[in-house]
Amino acid sequence: MTLNAKRNYFTVVISSYVIFEKDGKVLLARRLNTGYRDGEYSLPAGHIEEAEFATAAAVREAQEEVGVEVKLEDLEPAHIMHRHCGDHERIDFFFTTQKWMGDMVNAEPEKCDDLKWTVPDELPENTIPYIAAALERWHGGQFYSEFTEV
Repeated sequence: MTLNAKRNYFTVVISSYVIFEKDGKVLLARRLNTGYRDGEYSLPAGHIEEAEFATAAAVREAQEEVGVEVKLEDLEPAHIMHRHCGDHERIDFFFTTQKWMGDMVNAEPEKCDDLKWTVPDELPENTIPYIAAALERWHGGQFYSEFTEV
């Protein structure tokens, strides 16, 4: 490759997740009408938008999905997961918080039909596999992991 040759990079989808912690439990949201893993539990999350940092996306998604305000300084990096998803790849940033303002509500009832507090090592069977893996690895103190969708 010459010094001036253009490099071709592949595209990676990047998302932010919020692990809300309260009394030893974490908040899960069951997906509905999204076209991906409907009927399974995930975390409040979403894609990072152009020119948006991962923490800002987590704050935005907390407000959009569960109606609470989280301050940037109350987010703690918890886990990073690199996923191979067949036809694309993803990088997922997981943040924890034990502080928020407002009451938790299902702020997107068209995309979610249940909010559930659960102990991290007793997740519902219908938890999305990579979410279960990320929570297990985070709960075990592992900061980075890799996951291949099946």
